[in-house]
Amino acid sequence: MTFVARACDAVATRPFFTMVSRMKRRQATPDSAETPAAALEHRIGYQFRDAALLQLALTHSSLAFEQAEPAGTPNRTTDDNEQLEFLGDAVAGLLITELLCQHFPERREGDLTRMRALLVSGKRLSEAAVRLRLGEALHLGRGEEATGGRQRASVLADAVEALVAAMYLDAGKAGLQRARDFVERELFAPHLQELRSAAQQGVRFGGVIGDWKSALQELLQARDGGQPHYRTVEEIGSDHNKQFRVEVLLREDVLAEGEGTSKKSAQQMAAQRAYNRLSPEKAADGPA
Repeated sequence: MTFVARACDAVATRPFFTMVSRMKRRQATPDSAETPAAALEHRIGYQFRDAALLQLALTHSSLAFEQAEPAGTPNRTTDDNEQLEFLGDAVAGLLITELLCQHFPERREGDLTRMRALLVSGKRLSEAAVRLRLGEALHLGRGEEATGGRQRASVLADAVEALVAAMYLDAGKAGLQRARDFVERELFAPHLQELRSAAQQGVRFGGVIGDWKSALQELLQARDGGQPHYRTVEEIGSDHNKQFRVEVLLREDVLAEGEGTSKKSAQQMAAQRAYNRLSPEKAADGPA
């Protein structure tokens, strides 16, 4: 048993399973036709022993809030996938770290940290969700459904993390291996060649694969230009459909603006525009 397996095996026996035992009391709705959840099981190559755990992983907080009794009561942790998302983030991060150390033993901590950040970023997680058609199986509130929640990157990314946690919990002692199989196949392998290519070229990972904020920072550092910083200048929309506008500044000078459905995505957009503005001849060699 590896160090990672021993470390995580202990977690599986702790209070999180109190929540799982409550979920097992929920009954799945029978259906003669294949349900979206069952179709998803085929696509991920794993059949859940506890169907309620999969249903919980697919339940967005907007639906749990709408169904609460009395109306408007704050969600319990057993009502939506947010706690599973929290666990899945940790499990996926751990497994990605292990895989990076195995495949890139020569890389230093800084590069490995940036590579991990790329692989578990909202962008990459949501791309995996799209490949798996995860949005088709989500349980959303009416408002979230009406505003395009099934295609929203942040919703999809969160659901992938919840799915990782659900597999980890559902499979018992084999949970870590089941989660690892999924993470390696869906989150790591699709980008392995890209990572290897960059490593063979001797590049620094911060500014080459997917991370425009690091790319901009490294460009400015190379020019002794100082550190960029980011300022949120506008937030519009409801909690489930928010848009952010962010500026990236060098000292007090605004280099560029970016927009996105999260502060992180808006910052990345601003950094990309600033990078292209300051180094147009290098833009084609920027993050993939």
